Amino acid sequence: MEIAIGIVGLLLGAAIMWYFAGHSANSRYKKIVSDAEKDAEVILKNKLVEAREETLLMKSEAEKQINIKNSRIQATENKIKQREMTLNQRQEEINKKRSEVDALKGNLDNQLSILDRRNAELEKTHRQAVEKLETVSGLSADEAKEQLLESLKDEAKIGAQSYVNDIIEEAKLTANKEAKRIVIQSIQRVATETAIENAITVFHIDSDEIKGRIIGREGRNIRALEAATGVEIIVDDTPEAIVLSAFDPVRREIARLSLHQLVSDGRIHPARIEEVVSKVKNQIEDEIIETGKRTAIDLGIHGLHPELIRMVGKMKYRSSYGQNLLQHSKETANLCAIMAAELGLNPKRAKRAGLLHDLGKVPDDEPELPHAVLGMKLAEKYKEKPDICNAIGAHHDEVEMTTLLAPIVQVCDAISGARPGARREIVEAYIKRLNNLEQLALSYPGVLKTYAIQAGRELRVIVGADKIDDNDTERLSNEIAHKIQTEMTYPGQVKVTVIRETRAVSFAK
Repeated sequence: MEIAIGIVGLLLGAAIMWYFAGHSANSRYKKIVSDAEKDAEVILKNKLVEAREETLLMKSEAEKQINIKNSRIQATENKIKQREMTLNQRQEEINKKRSEVDALKGNLDNQLSILDRRNAELEKTHRQAVEKLETVSGLSADEAKEQLLESLKDEAKIGAQSYVNDIIEEAKLTANKEAKRIVIQSIQRVATETAIENAITVFHIDSDEIKGRIIGREGRNIRALEAATGVEIIVDDTPEAIVLSAFDPVRREIARLSLHQLVSDGRIHPARIEEVVSKVKNQIEDEIIETGKRTAIDLGIHGLHPELIRMVGKMKYRSSYGQNLLQHSKETANLCAIMAAELGLNPKRAKRAGLLHDLGKVPDDEPELPHAVLGMKLAEKYKEKPDICNAIGAHHDEVEMTTLLAPIVQVCDAISGARPGARREIVEAYIKRLNNLEQLALSYPGVLKTYAIQAGRELRVIVGADKIDDNDTERLSNEIAHKIQTEMTYPGQVKVTVIRETRAVSFAK
């Protein structure tokens, strides 16, 4: 409406201007003014109609919103009324149950009062009966009770002592018999080879011509092979055979496989020898791991740590008093399982403890600990169960036995080692002496490798050229020989040979 009024004002203003502009155009101005007034009236009417329509729309929208709010309020009131009804019903039920409980409580009180009266009557009757008995027997109730207890105690002691004596006598008669039966049955159910470890390996060749190629010009091939493997290679007049001598079975096996590859290939020279020996050492390491896995699978032992599996594989190349260590451990494991089953224990855990009981004999380093204690520490390190660790550590009584597995492992270890043909003490002492000989030389700074050859009559010591010069080699040789002479016991004499070798390696690319 304000817009319409503004437009009318503008038109009137225009008309007035035209009027003052000239009297001659007065009629035309009047016509224009009248037309403007008519248009203003039309516009005013239209705007009034639009304003009414907008007012009606706003009114209808407001009524719609009010209806929606009223419906929501009505729904909320209905819910509140329904909840009030539900609460009233629950209150009525609670009141009803409360009245029932009050009624039951009253009944219980009545019954309790009746029971109290009956108990009083019974106690009175019992007291009267006791008084009559005391009068008849001439003893009070406490005196009669004491006499009865004393007589029952004496009778029970006599019976119990007799029963205990019978059990002890029966146990003495049957314990030794039962123990012998279990041990004998365990031994009979295990069949094991009686193989003895030796300190030499015979390598067979097709013809004696190969011996010359193995020796090489001026003996360079055989010297390179001995230096790389630490094994004494004896080439003599024995037909179609070369003897490999070393106390360490791993070295002998490396030398045997290396010789086999060199002879099969035909190329035998120092560089080729070092390459083949390096490859064979890696093959032996893989074979050790495979042997450990195969042993665990054959015995049905699962979940061993990979490092324990590798140590089990190394047992194949170790011996204990001439008895192969892996064979001894497998035999002990089977004996433990059988004996544990006879005694009603877990055979799988016993077998696991039996396999790992000599773990301390094949460590990568040589600490100054008994092998049983060292094996126990290794088993603890690789998360074996406490009863397994105790059985390993206690099988030579270095630690106290805390489980039933420990005596079983101890007995089965003794059975495996004590059977006829199982062990040879002389071989073990020989191997231990040669090992001590090598370790003694390794204790000196600058020493890289040591090899005891010729049954311990010669010790070859390889030193680093960058750490020791030519003058120090002679001094080192004398010091090692003097230390061997003062600290070790050995037959005959030991020759100490210190080898210092300088190499220059370059690559053409």
